[in-house]
Amino acid sequence: MSTYQGLSRTYRPRTFSAVLGQDPIITTLKNALRQKKTAQAYLFCGTRGTGKTTLARLLAKALNCPNLSKDSEPCNECASCKEIMQGKNLNVLEIDGASNRGIDDVRQLNESVSYAASYFGCKVFIIDEAHMLTKEAFNALLKTLEEPPPNVKFFLATTEAHKIPQTIVSRCQKFDLQRISVSEIALKLKEIAAEEPRKYEEEALHRIASLADGSMRVAESLLERLLCFSESAITDKAVSDCLGIVETEAFFTFDDSFKQGNTRFAFDWAADVFTSGKDLPHFFSCLLEHYRNLFTSKLGVAFEKMPPSLEKKYSSAASIYTEEQLLYILDYLIEWHDKIHKSPFKRVTLEMVLLHILRSKHRLSAADLVLRLEELNSSSEIKKEPVSPLETVEISARKEPQLPSVPEKQEPMPTFAPEVTAEIRQEKNVDLDSSVNVVKQAPPPRLEAAVALPKDFQIKYDTITRFAAVELEGSLTKE
Repeated sequence: MSTYQGLSRTYRPRTFSAVLGQDPIITTLKNALRQKKTAQAYLFCGTRGTGKTTLARLLAKALNCPNLSKDSEPCNECASCKEIMQGKNLNVLEIDGASNRGIDDVRQLNESVSYAASYFGCKVFIIDEAHMLTKEAFNALLKTLEEPPPNVKFFLATTEAHKIPQTIVSRCQKFDLQRISVSEIALKLKEIAAEEPRKYEEEALHRIASLADGSMRVAESLLERLLCFSESAITDKAVSDCLGIVETEAFFTFDDSFKQGNTRFAFDWAADVFTSGKDLPHFFSCLLEHYRNLFTSKLGVAFEKMPPSLEKKYSSAASIYTEEQLLYILDYLIEWHDKIHKSPFKRVTLEMVLLHILRSKHRLSAADLVLRLEELNSSSEIKKEPVSPLETVEISARKEPQLPSVPEKQEPMPTFAPEVTAEIRQEKNVDLDSSVNVVKQAPPPRLEAAVALPKDFQIKYDTITRFAAVELEGSLTKE
């Protein structure tokens, strides 16, 4: 009875040319092999499933292969290559940095370095998850790493390069592996599906490649789940049912609801997503990715190759939106992507977000509001007036106020003592204060009334101004 191997092990690259997405690194390693200038230590950094350990094993296999091709590829037929692929070669030792991370483990490694290779080739130590080593272990490895014995190589692999001390990095040739593109992953998945064999839809494989986030191992693991889920063809519905995600077609239905102004669909879709137990943060990520694809399709920029049928759907859906609407929706989804984790009312929050996106169809941008105000300002109703309201106010303000005339000469009033003044008032019943001419400053005249605006224009102007204040979210405030 044969033992089953997972897809990631069964379809692991056996040559440098089979490694996806790392062409600059492969070219450098091949040239080093051809020129016999391989360094004493290499450090492979990158995210999960991009080929760090695979490159380390391929380089170790090439260094120990007696039948290396002209293109610096291992033959995979000799005893050394077969033993390395099976993990039985004594010249190639793989060490798990997570479980052998102490100083005693590194001391034992330093002692084994002095032993020569068993036969043709060189001795290679592959330290996986190297960032898990302790500070003391790294310090104990420094001298051996810098000046190892002849025909001894060290290959370190890590997903967290920032945790590797600079003293170690300076003694290695560092390679940063990039994420694998969606199109390359989808192409590899097609080859695996053909080998199994299993019928498939290109849109379904593209969906799996998108979910892998640049990791070939993750994509192969997802495909393996689908192969066990059903013996029928791999479809988009099978991907959604197996992985518990929303179907791609549902996002295009949401676009149609946006076009028709069907706000009810926001509540129906939110209820379906919530009751089916979908992961809301992942749903937000998929929705964000959908609108990102719409925006790139709207601009005519193709960052990643899509299946023709899917590309046609995105091109048709992108015509529903304007660039301003897509940018606004993307900003809104990014803002709520992190807030959904903290919201205690997740269903209501999801309904509100979807409803807000549908209602954004009628949202006026700041540029449209300014344009409408300018059109009203230059309307024909105002041009018929002989004098504009602003000109009338300006003319009225220029008129200088006319003060009342003041007599050139005034005879001074006699001054009496308080007692005399009181007697005069009592005897003659005369109010002396009334006879005093007091010149007071005249109040400023009122400005002449401006020409009244047409009633219809005034209503339109006030309405647009109120909408502008709401749309600009309070930016039209009094100074």
